[in-house]
Amino acid sequence: MALKAGARRDESHRLRAQADAIAAALPPLLVPAHRPAAATGIGSHGRRRAGIGDSFWQFRAYTSDDTPQAIDWRQSGKVDHIYVREREWVTSQTAILWCDTSPSMRYRSDPKLPTKADRAAVMMLAMAELLIDGGERIIRLSGDGRLQRAASAGRLAVAQLADAIAAELLEETPPKIPEVPRIDKLPRNAAVVMFSDFLGPLDQIGQMVRGIAHQGVVGHMMQIMDPAEETLPFEGRVRFVGMEQEGATVIDRAEDARAQYMERLAAHRAGLKALAATVGWTFAVHHTGNSPQLAVAALHNAITGHRR
Repeated sequence: MALKAGARRDESHRLRAQADAIAAALPPLLVPAHRPAAATGIGSHGRRRAGIGDSFWQFRAYTSDDTPQAIDWRQSGKVDHIYVREREWVTSQTAILWCDTSPSMRYRSDPKLPTKADRAAVMMLAMAELLIDGGERIIRLSGDGRLQRAASAGRLAVAQLADAIAAELLEETPPKIPEVPRIDKLPRNAAVVMFSDFLGPLDQIGQMVRGIAHQGVVGHMMQIMDPAEETLPFEGRVRFVGMEQEGATVIDRAEDARAQYMERLAAHRAGLKALAATVGWTFAVHHTGNSPQLAVAALHNAITGHRR
């Protein structure tokens, strides 16, 4: 038991170190608020726009929509115009993080590459660091789509997230979970960031995504792929073994199947992009052979610039 706890602690530290290196190059992440009436809570922070709050934001010209009580008479007395004092909108947002750690995500085509699950975990932790630095709250979804803990903020939330994902990655025989999890009862007006290969049936993925979007949650999908899954670079007779007990398939000349494989992959990805666009989400692809810094930076920009 002590050895297992030590291994989990070491794995958690490794993941945090990689995530910290990525997050250090980016500014804190603020999730755009989707409802002006979002409640102000403990640990709330300025949204850099006018709204409910105690801190002064800016003066602006009085309009017919304003009440007389909103006029700042001291400022207005200095000039020939009537001004209204606006306060900064203060609230904290909730970000929901999901990292696919299913058996198929343990694949890597080269020992020098991380597994898809490992890269997804590091990127998710980097996003968690940026969100916490921005004053947001985070919730993690387990592999099967269940909410883990309540929404929380602060460094402890990231440490707990790292420990939980480290424990999953260390499982020698990870439990088989639904290829596409069913995700219910998420906090409304939150944002969900999902890391997976999204290679399950497109109709099931569509059902999951539309179910989340129907709850008033905006989403961002990051597809994690091994380079070999992108190009099928194998030659000659190859035996492909499913990592989730799908059985094995032998192809006599893998190069002959390459064109059809890539065509089907392109069609599947086009379906994912169309699905994301339909519900107002963003979709991006990252290959484990590439550096995660640029992908996290692009995801950061997609979230901060996203509007439903």
